[in-house]
Amino acid sequence: MATATDQMVGYGLVAFSLAVFTYYTTWIIILPFIESDHIIHKYFLPREYSVIIPVVAGLLLLLFVGVFIAIVVWKNKKPSKKSA
Repeated sequence: MATATDQMVGYGLVAFSLAVFTYYTTWIIILPFIESDHIIHKYFLPREYSVIIPVVAGLLLLLFVGVFIAIVVWKNKKPSKKSA
């Protein structure tokens, strides 16, 4: 059973993910249909970043996964026995 601290951290992560998803969805799907002089546009980044941010995040994720796999393989490498 999870402790109260683990549950609170889990709830916090879910709330953060929901907030990011809502912000990004509004930014990408809803904002193009609102006039560009509307006040809501000042709360969002320029549209170019809607592609740049996920691409950079994906590349960083791939980098960290690759480094993790490389470290695990390197640490689990068994020393080869030399033939006499």
